[in-house]
Amino acid sequence: MSTAPLVELRPIVTDDDRELALQVEQGPGQDRFVASVAQSFADAVRDARAMPRMWSVHHAGEVVGFVMISDGIPAERLATDADLVGPYFLWRLLIDRRRQRRGYGTATLDAIVDYLRDRPGADVLYTSAAQGDGTPQPFYERYGFVPDGRVIDEEVVLRLDLSGARDRRG
Repeated sequence: MSTAPLVELRPIVTDDDRELALQVEQGPGQDRFVASVAQSFADAVRDARAMPRMWSVHHAGEVVGFVMISDGIPAERLATDADLVGPYFLWRLLIDRRRQRRGYGTATLDAIVDYLRDRPGADVLYTSAAQGDGTPQPFYERYGFVPDGRVIDEEVVLRLDLSGARDRRG
């Protein structure tokens, strides 16, 4: 059972939601591994074919992070667009620099796994990690992700068996 704090994923729908999410800041040097929230918004528009879904992450009434997934990329699109991974892909996970190392990243992954529980064909959640000093790959591996043997855009692709993640959480 996870000891991470409980978080709530709130969909980013309104301009106010967007402004609140934009308050989430990267930590020093993290821009090498994760894009800003503003860049994530731009990427979601530019790569709409990847079926982006975004949430702000809240704990005790405060925004502590931002997360974006590819939410159910159709199989026919995956077959023709080699740069897409899915159907479910953790595209961005950013915990505010002032709230890192408090369990919010793990809690956010727990919430994503819970969200995917009822999604069609959600057997695996993929993500990727750039390499170098400070890579988030060890964090993902501690959670249960494993490299799947692919490298796309110089990032190691990782996969999480969702049945195993569900079993781990109880």
